[in-house]
Amino acid sequence: MNDKQTKHASLTLLLGTLITDPKGRVQGRLKDVAVATGPAAGNVAGLLLKTREGTRLVAVKDVLPTPVGTLELREGALLQPLRGDENLLLLQQDVLDRQIIDVHGRKVVRVNDIDLQWFLQGGREGLRVAEVAVGLRGAVRRLLKGTMPRDTLAKFAMHFRANVIPWEFVDLIEVDPARRLKLKIEHARLSHMHPSDLADILEDLPPPEREAVFVSLDEDVAAEALEEVEPRLQKSLLESLDSGRVADIVEEMDPGAAADLLAELSDERSEAILEEMQPEERQEVEDLLEFRENSAAGRMTTNCVQVASGATVREAIRALREFDGDPEGVTEIYLTGKDDVLEGVVPLSRLILALPETRAAVLSEPRIISSPAEAHQDEVAELFDKYNLHALPVVDKANRLVGVVQADHVIAFLRAKQ
Repeated sequence: MNDKQTKHASLTLLLGTLITDPKGRVQGRLKDVAVATGPAAGNVAGLLLKTREGTRLVAVKDVLPTPVGTLELREGALLQPLRGDENLLLLQQDVLDRQIIDVHGRKVVRVNDIDLQWFLQGGREGLRVAEVAVGLRGAVRRLLKGTMPRDTLAKFAMHFRANVIPWEFVDLIEVDPARRLKLKIEHARLSHMHPSDLADILEDLPPPEREAVFVSLDEDVAAEALEEVEPRLQKSLLESLDSGRVADIVEEMDPGAAADLLAELSDERSEAILEEMQPEERQEVEDLLEFRENSAAGRMTTNCVQVASGATVREAIRALREFDGDPEGVTEIYLTGKDDVLEGVVPLSRLILALPETRAAVLSEPRIISSPAEAHQDEVAELFDKYNLHALPVVDKANRLVGVVQADHVIAFLRAKQ
């Protein structure tokens, strides 16, 4: 069989198929399809047969499809009872009618059917998962199975729109941690998604599945997603985690977002998390917790690029390169004098176009727009609107730079008011 002769099969229509030996004697019916995980993910490892002796597993290399639609065992095929410790994913039991994550489409969907593909492997026919059907065509096959001949149903279903996801874009959800580890189910592909898309996925999942996905994420990915979800969901996601694990995640968050999160928790829970954090990160968050949430300081982040007012462009760019916060949020650098008094604001566009030996102060905005730390968040929003700002430095009563309110902080506040 070459590539042009590749045959496809619907799991729904394949289930229940008669299995015969080479002499045509019925050995059982197809009960399920066992798929490998890990490096061989998607390749069918074996077929589960319902026989008179019970459920038996046969390697897929020992099975071939016949022209009449049955499956035939090769000579010498070995039927083995299930031991229970096989690292196999069963398509009907574990995938069909379950929720999965469509990584490419960035959404949660339910599986209506699974499309399999026969292919040539080492001179023998192999079987692999090609696509997951989530549209009407797969649903029709499930709904009408048994009401008409299989070939007739397959042709009839072709009249309905197909909505499929290639198997390589499928992220499976397994609630049981032990089984997830056993099947080598990871969510590494989720780390490449935008945090907002990941947050949407978490919000769409039921609580057990949501928790299973969240606890499997790396700290930095979990932190980014946590910043994007609603406060009530933040609390829900953290409930099942111990304080040490939460501290690891909070340390990766923007200090302002971390302070907002801890402010929503009980004093006891918040203090336990702070105790597990590294001293420097803990101090930043504790300082922010002292401010009212609806103030400029309560909305700001302490992550900003700050250099001495006498610095050159070369020194400013070096500070920018050494910045360990989120670089996407940096739109300007801040020039400070003695005791961190704010003396200038330089947009990045000017900095990039200037010669390295130029003094950064020469590039500063002629008028510095800043906000008192105690200003109400409504006043902050008005400043952004009036001056069309991307960021707003926040100062204390001595005009010392204490942080920066970024545009996305204002957008989040305004959305929460709606």
